[in-house]
Amino acid sequence: MNKGSFSSSDICFGLSLELDRLSFSCFLQLAGNSEFADLLASRVDEEEIEKFIDNFTGLLKKHLSKSEYHRFFLQDHDHHHSDGKE
Repeated sequence: MNKGSFSSSDICFGLSLELDRLSFSCFLQLAGNSEFADLLASRVDEEEIEKFIDNFTGLLKKHLSKSEYHRFFLQDHDHHHSDGKE
């Protein structure tokens, strides 16, 4: 299965690392939909927000350099870091 033909109906976890990564990518893209984000944000409490942010930012810090964080997550293409983690 390739990324180009992967859709939400294909999301499946636990069968292989390749499928997990494709599913995770699709899952993140679905979560990035602004209408969905607004709906979920209106329903979570402070503790749930804190847990989510702690877990998500922990993954970002573990797997992205500062430059990648700014370029890919914040979409700030003008921000530059030389953090040695490139």
